[in-house]
Amino acid sequence: MSTTETAKTDIELYRREIAAGEARCAVFRRVYDASIEDVWDACTNPDRLARWYAPVAGELRPGGDFTQGDFGPGRVLRCEAPRLLTVALGGGDPAPDEIELRLSEGPDGTTILEFEHATTLDEHNIGGRLFDAVYCMGGGYGPRLVTLDRHLRGTLGEVDATQLHLREDLRPAIEHAMSTLADLVEKDKNR
Repeated sequence: MSTTETAKTDIELYRREIAAGEARCAVFRRVYDASIEDVWDACTNPDRLARWYAPVAGELRPGGDFTQGDFGPGRVLRCEAPRLLTVALGGGDPAPDEIELRLSEGPDGTTILEFEHATTLDEHNIGGRLFDAVYCMGGGYGPRLVTLDRHLRGTLGEVDATQLHLREDLRPAIEHAMSTLADLVEKDKNR
């Protein structure tokens, strides 16, 4: 993986209210050399999601419940194709997390993707160790935004989307996202 491929993802952290309360929001921003319709389809079509993100199944309509592999259950809150998708994650009412996918047209037929994950959780238990919930997002979304790019360009090849964290070729994307988030989390604690 090239440094250029990794550096294409900008990340920021801020706070806002969601249904479950005050949330820390990690926003991953990237430009894709694909039409907004193609990026939307890649992000909402279960067959395509299984290639680069995770297996997704269920009622993919506003109010519908779905599962997304090991990422747990969700509910579609808003869907305004091809620009906005909001889902609640983690079960419960209200759910502790929300994801919002925002797409806009960029220059020369590109698409700007903003992927915001808002969480009210402080920590995640992974393998018996506690990690900051926002910090953990880097290991998940860093490589997936790269595999989405490869999928859209037709260069992804055969991958198991549930095992992206184990692929050496995606290690730079994981390290970039996690190091950026570690810095942002530290700054947020000191605000």
